[in-house]
Amino acid sequence: MISRRDFLQVGMAASALYGTSGFGQWARLAAQQKLTQDQLLQFETFGNVSLIHITDIHAQLKPIYFREPSVNLGVGGNKGKVPHVTGADFRKLYGIDDGSPSHYALSSGDFSALAQEYGRVGGLDRVATVINSIRADRPDAILLDGGDTWHGSYTCYQTQGQDMVNVMNALNPDAMTFHWEFTLGSDRVAELVESLPFAALGQNIFDAEWDEPTELFPPYKMFERGGTKIAVIGQAFPYMPIANPGWMFPEYAFGIRDENMQAMVDEVRAAGAECVVVLSHNGFDVDKKMATVVSGIDVILSGHTHDALPEPALSGETIIVPSGSNGKFVSRVDLDIRDGRMMGYRHKLIPIFSDVITPDPEVAGLIDEQRAPYEAEMSEVIGRTDSLLYRRGNLNGTWDDLICDALLSERDAEIALSPGVRWGPSLIPGQDITREDIWNVTSMTYGKAYRTEMTGEFLKVVLEDVADNIFNPDPYYQQGGDMVRTGGLGYTIDVSKPQGSRISDMTLLKTGEPIDPARAYMIAGWASVNEDTEGPQIWDVVESHIAKMGTVSVGENNSVKVTGT
Repeated sequence: MISRRDFLQVGMAASALYGTSGFGQWARLAAQQKLTQDQLLQFETFGNVSLIHITDIHAQLKPIYFREPSVNLGVGGNKGKVPHVTGADFRKLYGIDDGSPSHYALSSGDFSALAQEYGRVGGLDRVATVINSIRADRPDAILLDGGDTWHGSYTCYQTQGQDMVNVMNALNPDAMTFHWEFTLGSDRVAELVESLPFAALGQNIFDAEWDEPTELFPPYKMFERGGTKIAVIGQAFPYMPIANPGWMFPEYAFGIRDENMQAMVDEVRAAGAECVVVLSHNGFDVDKKMATVVSGIDVILSGHTHDALPEPALSGETIIVPSGSNGKFVSRVDLDIRDGRMMGYRHKLIPIFSDVITPDPEVAGLIDEQRAPYEAEMSEVIGRTDSLLYRRGNLNGTWDDLICDALLSERDAEIALSPGVRWGPSLIPGQDITREDIWNVTSMTYGKAYRTEMTGEFLKVVLEDVADNIFNPDPYYQQGGDMVRTGGLGYTIDVSKPQGSRISDMTLLKTGEPIDPARAYMIAGWASVNEDTEGPQIWDVVESHIAKMGTVSVGENNSVKVTGT
């Protein structure tokens, strides 16, 4: 293990002291408005070990649009630090020219116009081309999938994840870890995991009854590549029973389990590992803290929070590599492992511009094969959008505003609640809205749209609890996604306040009256973790609403005021 001090003393070029990134050259090419596949894949091979990282694909087999967040607030010690820097500040930090492909791929400003210019991103057939290119250069590269793979689309729902398993098997990963996969239910997860030709890792997946590790999910796997031993330790999403319905996977317990992680690092080091890689679905800030608590980790490949950074971050003596989401990026990390420690690295975050990268024909055919039985239903046009529809950001997105409008209208409610999940592609103005598009932002195994009464007092408790899951200054207590989206309700949130004191000025928008703590309000929502939830499926609710509207226009949402940033 090489320390930060050692990095500064190793006899390497100054540009490589912390490792080098392919981003600089990409940014220069971006400024010239020129992109080719060769340029996107260009990489100066380094060291003796290569890692390939993909994560948070959310079952997106085909190219999509995906807008990065304009609001990503950091609190406590992470205030103002990456990945909590967005927009023009982000572009300035990394030297990204306005209007460049880098701007489009990594930032949110002028998204609709830039999307028209640069086109869609992702597509696992294009991802396959990138992986094949890296393997042609470094045949023994280790391909690692960070999870949230078997969830998030029409075909994934209909096949219970089989479409994604089939396509991912064709990419030939070496290991994966998990989060939303568990919402398929423990029986289905076990069935799929037992069929995998690669490792399913999770040092923090324990048997719930005995609080012991499970055989199905080993903690790590050892690889011998480039004349060295590399240990890959899996870290599944720690807060499964809090963020998702525990009744779907009652056999399992999770948690961060720092002590066990340290024990696993020590165990693999004792077994001869010269490099320790953690394949994580913690989320970036949790990974950042874990790297300072657990010693001996060289690299954390970070997932869950969908962050895309053009350069790795350094936390203690560990580099953290976030690789975006939805198949939009692939990370390549080359490591120089010598004398039992990491001596340096080179990194490139490769954007998957779908119009630039040639699809791999074999994987393209396999994708079409998975989709063929459902193509007619998925492709049916339900409506059209005049607005940019996106989901991503701490507080609201236009897709969720539209979902809230549907809940208010179709479920005859005063207030709507929509979960602050991060997954779901974007649509640009002028696009048709197909059934597949609706499922891409609603598909889950507990998607029933409930209708219930809540007092104003209880509604505030709900908002405060969710806010603490996101804005607690200790990353280990950040157990949710983004803030619950609201329809028909306005409020002020002070992200700097302690638990129970962040939410104020709650207002019923249709009357302008303050929310009465004693009054009962009719609430419609979806994605309840309760097993006995009743109601229509959310995708049916949204489809009915869009079909009635014909053309969707979602205005700017100013109902949530943010302070304390």
